[in-house]
Amino acid sequence: MEYINIFVKGIFIENMIFAYFLGMCSYLAVSKTVKTAMGLGLAVIFVLGITVPINYLLENYVLKEGALTWMGAEYATMDLSFLSFIMFIAVIASIVQLVEMIVEKFAPALYGALGIFLPLIAVNCSILGGALFMQERQYTDIGQATVFGLGSGVGWWLAIIAIAAIREKIRYSHVPAPLRGLGITFIITGLMGIAFMSFMGIDI
Repeated sequence: MEYINIFVKGIFIENMIFAYFLGMCSYLAVSKTVKTAMGLGLAVIFVLGITVPINYLLENYVLKEGALTWMGAEYATMDLSFLSFIMFIAVIASIVQLVEMIVEKFAPALYGALGIFLPLIAVNCSILGGALFMQERQYTDIGQATVFGLGSGVGWWLAIIAIAAIREKIRYSHVPAPLRGLGITFIITGLMGIAFMSFMGIDI
């Protein structure tokens, strides 16, 4: 039940886009079509689902104070938490590089459509945010960290798919000239954020 709670919270209540506005650059730039949004969203789910549990293991067995006791009693007081940021980012960059190579190999059209924004997942705020939220919330096991990563990824995917579908539809609508493009997208994103605030009242 706890896993379900964490997963649902990651998607709706603590949505990376609508609750924390993390990863907005990719969200706005790649949401012009549902096809490209789908590809990037799935890549974000994969990266969050892999990097959050790996960073959980790093945090609990290498970085935080006392984490190295498995190597011997003399390491019980060692604290490497000052390396958290650089280690988290190194893991994220490695996994993103792997995703980039896989997409380029098996989906070259999608690779071309995503362009620079695929490697830029490495600096996507929602990816690092997932690792830092995991660290802050101190999940008790790797299962909870993995479910949180997957839930956060699904929430980000849901957000970008929703805005991409809306943007495809409003191409056929009469939008005032000053609001065309990013202007109307910002307004719609704000309204969607307000709509997602209704989930915050759910007590799971």
